[in-house]
Amino acid sequence: MADDYRLGVLDGDGIGPEIVPATVQVLDAALAATGAAPVEWVPLPVGASAIETHGSALPDVTVETLDKLDGWLLGPHDSASYPQVHRAQLNPSGFLRKHFDLFANIRPAKAFEGTPAMVPGLDLVVVRENTEGFYADRSTYRGTGEFMPTKDVAIAMGIFTRPAIERVARQAFELALGRRRHLTIVHKANVLRTTTGFFLEICREIAADYPGVEVDDFHIDAMTVHLVRHGADFDVLVTENMFGDILSDLTGELAGSLGIAPSINASHDRAMAQAAHGSAPDIAGRGLANPTAMISSGAMLLDWLGLQPAAALVDRGLRATVAQGVRTADLGGTAGTAEFTAAVVESINGLT
Repeated sequence: MADDYRLGVLDGDGIGPEIVPATVQVLDAALAATGAAPVEWVPLPVGASAIETHGSALPDVTVETLDKLDGWLLGPHDSASYPQVHRAQLNPSGFLRKHFDLFANIRPAKAFEGTPAMVPGLDLVVVRENTEGFYADRSTYRGTGEFMPTKDVAIAMGIFTRPAIERVARQAFELALGRRRHLTIVHKANVLRTTTGFFLEICREIAADYPGVEVDDFHIDAMTVHLVRHGADFDVLVTENMFGDILSDLTGELAGSLGIAPSINASHDRAMAQAAHGSAPDIAGRGLANPTAMISSGAMLLDWLGLQPAAALVDRGLRATVAQGVRTADLGGTAGTAEFTAAVVESINGLT
């Protein structure tokens, strides 16, 4: 890829306008500290403010501009609070994942030393297939995979295709190769034999190309128990869309807080950084939000772009800051968003 990057900035709703600018500030500091070329940030409208200014939560100008960029930061959205006409449409995140075929949702969960993690030592990654499965909003070319043939019957389709499973499986195996070489397939093949059984079967087929990776598999219900009891034993989990969404919320909390749970949504040629948590409207505008998940998501985007030194420095800066006792309320501290962000920037500058 090129040395100069243009990246979108979509603040979103709720705490988004607080944590996304904090992320830009931290990423800029890491890029400067490692001697990388500065990123050109391209602000774009999205969410409730875009409805007011453009009549849409995701205006055409935003989608058209994103198509010309290398990647972007997407803040959380609060689509449940949008007017009904906008709630009836795909939310901004779902639309962008589907439109740009961002097939791999990669969600790490790693405890911070000294914080009250429910599973100390947790360090794993959930790789979630992002384009089909049991998520109806991504299961059809047009419209959604939910419908009502009569007023008393509601049906949702689960879609599983070989190409989608193969590509996300390879993404997961490649990730495992760079970690502890252990991959766990999560499914429900004892009941959903044709669909998640197909997912399991294809992942096992792909495993033949990765003889150096240890492979096991668990049913989704058993997996939740194993994660709570001994989550530190797992490395990379690969699963379908809805299972991955649920498991990654669980693993984020087991690591200490959803406030530290990052993710990127990636295709082969672009990526969207997005914290795993929601918009937290109850604390929006109060300067209390933990920006760690969004900052870490931004670091994942830098890593995906090939800017590994800057990405690693962001992670080191975050962990040094928390280790020094500067923490937001969800991690047992008293720091606000601005104070925590400033401390991370100071840590980054002190590590170089």
